[in-house]
Amino acid sequence: MKNYKITLIKGDGIGPEIIDEAVKVLDAVASCCNFHFSYDEALMGGIAYDVTGDPLPQETISKSLNSDAVLFGAIGGPQWDDLPREKRPESGLLRFRKELGVYANLRPAVVYDELINASSLKPEIIKGVDIMVVRELIGGIYFGEPKGRTEDKGWNTMVYTREEIVRISHQAFRIAQKRDKRVCSIDKANVLDVSQLWRDVVTEVSAEYPDVVLTHMYVDNAAMQLVLNPKQFDVMLTGNIFGDILSDEASMLCGSIGLLPSASVGEKIGVYEPIHGSAPDIAGQGIANPIATIASASMMLRYALGEIEAADKIDNAIKKVLSEGYRTGDLAQFDAKEVCSTSEIGSIIANYIER
Repeated sequence: MKNYKITLIKGDGIGPEIIDEAVKVLDAVASCCNFHFSYDEALMGGIAYDVTGDPLPQETISKSLNSDAVLFGAIGGPQWDDLPREKRPESGLLRFRKELGVYANLRPAVVYDELINASSLKPEIIKGVDIMVVRELIGGIYFGEPKGRTEDKGWNTMVYTREEIVRISHQAFRIAQKRDKRVCSIDKANVLDVSQLWRDVVTEVSAEYPDVVLTHMYVDNAAMQLVLNPKQFDVMLTGNIFGDILSDEASMLCGSIGLLPSASVGEKIGVYEPIHGSAPDIAGQGIANPIATIASASMMLRYALGEIEAADKIDNAIKKVLSEGYRTGDLAQFDAKEVCSTSEIGSIIANYIER
């Protein structure tokens, strides 16, 4: 029997609750598909600072690099907002991504037919939406130098190298080959020199993928087009800050940010996490939606472990649960047959898999 070593980083806020439900579902699918998981917990975020004085202990990096994949919840909360920037949970997360080399953030936005009324857009606009945002994750303005501030001035620098653009472009084109063979590269080349380099290099890489159609779009227009006609997009390729914003916008096409997973992958390891934050205002109440985290576990099976059948079982169980009207509180107003707690919805998904 195959055994997979998974590092669990539960983090802050609702992180422990949603990770626990993902583990419940992973154990169910492992039993069905004849493999096994060994879990090793590690600290990151505010809880790591409280315990060790560092939002990213070296032990967490070591554990992660020595595992088959990392399943991550969420970090942050108002109690840590007044710390020096380098001690805040978010600084630990940025350093974590850099240390692990996870340069490609994959964020799918898929509209479930069962929740088509949950979106603020008209059903005819969003029915059938299936977008993959491919976001460069460890470059751009979040990491560029120089950066700093004085009392009256603050500055950050958006930097991309050819190598960084080439590797993220290959990711996007390879993913598009398995989908509808369309890539839309998002930039601001009419204003930014760094974006003109981005556009030029993406165009060069596209020559290696003649079966994929490449288009370009300015980021402000892309934000508008996501609302106006989202079905025009298949794979959206973009840099760090643009991808951060556009992927959250895309998530709301689907009705709830609590539904959408993500994968952050590189050459060494992959990190799988929901795209939402730690939601400290609802932590501990048992009302968080764990579906995004459970779907992230499915992405882990698919992309990191090659367990396609198991990933399909989880995805199908999520659809089945939604089709039968089980909802968490964030979706209670949309055709709910039964409103479930965090733990209940995880158990229902796991039970579907076991059956």
